[in-house]
Amino acid sequence: MTKPKTVEAYIASFPPDTQTKLTAIRTIIKKTAPEAEEGISYGIAGYTLNGPLVYLGGYKQHVSLFATASQRVATKFAHDLAPYKQSKGTIQFKLSEPLPTELIRRIITERVLENTGR
Repeated sequence: MTKPKTVEAYIASFPPDTQTKLTAIRTIIKKTAPEAEEGISYGIAGYTLNGPLVYLGGYKQHVSLFATASQRVATKFAHDLAPYKQSKGTIQFKLSEPLPTELIRRIITERVLENTGR
């Protein structure tokens, strides 16, 4: 199987429930950081704006938002992120649960501020 070369192809490679979640997060990223460049990096969807901004990955039971190990994000949103499985720079959202769209938007906004020095 060939690796996807576009974010559209990457998302399309997943089952419908995963596609729905990935598309929703992609929409949030594009609305919150319209100037970010989109592409495939490390085999997943990646967004850059003055360097790496966030990555988006699909998996069997969850989707992940990779906030590039931002200590600023981890500290600022520690309470809000507590219910979600996390590892260094990664937040997992189960397919069986609603996406925390407002939290995702706030994380993207924080990453934009961090990358642009505001």
